[in-house]
Amino acid sequence: MSAFNVVVFGGDHCGPEVTAEAIKILRVIEKNRDVTFNLQDHLLGGASIDATGSPLTDEALTAAKNADAVLLGAIGGPKWGTGAVRPEQGILKLRKEMGTFGNLRPCNFAAPSLVDSSPSRQKALQPPRDRAHHPSRRQPGSAAQPPLPVWSLDKANVLATSRLWRKVVTEVMAKEFPQVSIGHHLIDSAAMLMVKDPRKLNGIVVTSNLFGDIISDEASVIPGSLGLLPSASLSGVPDGKARVNGIYEPIHGSAPDIAGKGIVNPVAAILSVAMMMQYSFNMFDEARIIEKAVSNVIEAGVRTGDIGGKAKTAEVGDAVAAELEKLLK
Repeated sequence: MSAFNVVVFGGDHCGPEVTAEAIKILRVIEKNRDVTFNLQDHLLGGASIDATGSPLTDEALTAAKNADAVLLGAIGGPKWGTGAVRPEQGILKLRKEMGTFGNLRPCNFAAPSLVDSSPSRQKALQPPRDRAHHPSRRQPGSAAQPPLPVWSLDKANVLATSRLWRKVVTEVMAKEFPQVSIGHHLIDSAAMLMVKDPRKLNGIVVTSNLFGDIISDEASVIPGSLGLLPSASLSGVPDGKARVNGIYEPIHGSAPDIAGKGIVNPVAAILSVAMMMQYSFNMFDEARIIEKAVSNVIEAGVRTGDIGGKAKTAEVGDAVAAELEKLLK
């Protein structure tokens, strides 16, 4: 039996609500496969500031660094936004200490019917496979299997840092991934394309932290909601064999305006668990089955309000867990 240690940071506001639904998925996998997930709960962000005065305690940091994976809900909120000690300092320290030098943000349709409700449906007849990435060699590696084009975004016509970025990306691609197509876009041009015709950026998008954070939020409009998009910040390059620690979280924020109402969309957190299965646990089949369970549930009409439904957070989580149970048999 395999055993994995997972640190859970519920975080602030809606964060604990979505991690609760993600944990249901881990328990279903545990029940139906020869695997155990040892979960450890710790505070992060505003919740940690309120309890300890620090956005990330040494104890929590040590646990995360020693874990096989980290599951995070969301952090931050107006209560802590202007003080000398802020929630974001906790996640920044966590990423730095864990050595997570790249962030993967898949942007596609969690279910086929979401294409019909997309604001970009005229240009999104096929689900885009864009990913907004922080810099690393990991992204071209992802593109190589299967071969996908890589689009590098920068502002090389103005910024010296972007000129260096373009030079390094071009050199790395030519030397290490000659079989992968590479194209360059200025970030403002890419932002326009994301609205006008997102299919032109299909493939792997690799860019720096600031540009990636902005354009990935813009890309979230294509499938219809931030509540659908997961992410993974990895501390190493997954090779399908060795374990790679990482932080798995939805890309949405803590949503204080709807927290506690039971209406936040848990799909992004659940799909973050699918990414955890793939990248940290090498459980590739289970990752795809989780994605299929999510798709089936959305197609069946069990949706939260942000994507046109009336289901509560827990109802969506329960429905995905039940569907996953059937698919794993």
